[in-house]
Amino acid sequence: MFLGRVIGTVTPCVVYEGLAGVPLLLVQPLDKNSQPVGKPIVACDSTRMAGPGELIYYEGGREAALALETWFVPVDHTIIGIVDGVHLM
Repeated sequence: MFLGRVIGTVTPCVVYEGLAGVPLLLVQPLDKNSQPVGKPIVACDSTRMAGPGELIYYEGGREAALALETWFVPVDHTIIGIVDGVHLM
């Protein structure tokens, strides 16, 4: 799983059948110190509760499709949950 921050929303003009009603959010990947790393990505929101500014954790690759109600839809990243806080030891 990866850490990220929601920085915006995406509104598609055409929606794949299995993704109807699933929000698409723009996510900035973060490193373990909560610093931006890489380019922003588009992720499906399986929680349907994340919004701009929230700290989230997401999954990438094949596992991303398994987190949604309709399995094996064509997605690369899916938000799994909202993070309350990060504490490094």
